[in-house]
Amino acid sequence: MGDDADGDTDAEGRLKRQWDDLRLLNQVMRHDIRNDLQLIGAYAELLEGHVDEDGAEYLEIIRENTQSAVDLTTTVRDLAQVMLRDEVETDGVPLDRILSQQIEEVRSAYSSAVFTVEGSFPNAEVVADEMLSSVFRNLLRNAVQHNDETPPKVEVSAIVARDGDGNAAGGDDVVEVRIADNGPGISENQREEIFGKGEKGLDSPGAGIGLYLVRSLVESYGGTVRVEDNEPKGAVFVVGLRIAT
Repeated sequence: MGDDADGDTDAEGRLKRQWDDLRLLNQVMRHDIRNDLQLIGAYAELLEGHVDEDGAEYLEIIRENTQSAVDLTTTVRDLAQVMLRDEVETDGVPLDRILSQQIEEVRSAYSSAVFTVEGSFPNAEVVADEMLSSVFRNLLRNAVQHNDETPPKVEVSAIVARDGDGNAAGGDDVVEVRIADNGPGISENQREEIFGKGEKGLDSPGAGIGLYLVRSLVESYGGTVRVEDNEPKGAVFVVGLRIAT
């Protein structure tokens, strides 16, 4: 009995040390690394107009990669926050405000991309929490960062999904958010793999962790996320969220 108690104590100690390490990593990501990257980005902005044509091309590469690295620190920070919380406490969250805010933030970060909102977003609260903004932020960034077109185009729409009889899909009221891009698309055999924590697909080590976070959050809300083909090319990420009652 004593050995079992000692084993439990050792396991609890290891778990506490792991949580402490994760909190430390979260703090480093949120402050030290992120601040250094933002400083690099700021100095890159100051160099604009002080370099020749060849230098301008390299400067743009510095700016794009710095922004991608800042985005990745945000994703890692959000994932650490999700892992550190004891349980998910969902509530009614205003979809329109959060989705519109994230579109504006990503549009500001990626000025070369073209964002279009189709129609208006439903005036509804969905079952989620404050981390819902991370879902949309990662999907919108993904639509730009892994796009091979110039300019990258992203179209966002949201509707209350209902079946042919006029009933809400699945028997529950659900808002379906669609984020469509004109990029290379995602083959059917990759559509499940890209949401895995260890996925290194889409030619970027940052893609898998962001999409893993998206699925983890959406499923914790009792929602769904899937990928479809866009026409004539590209991918559509479809997020289904329950309407709060």
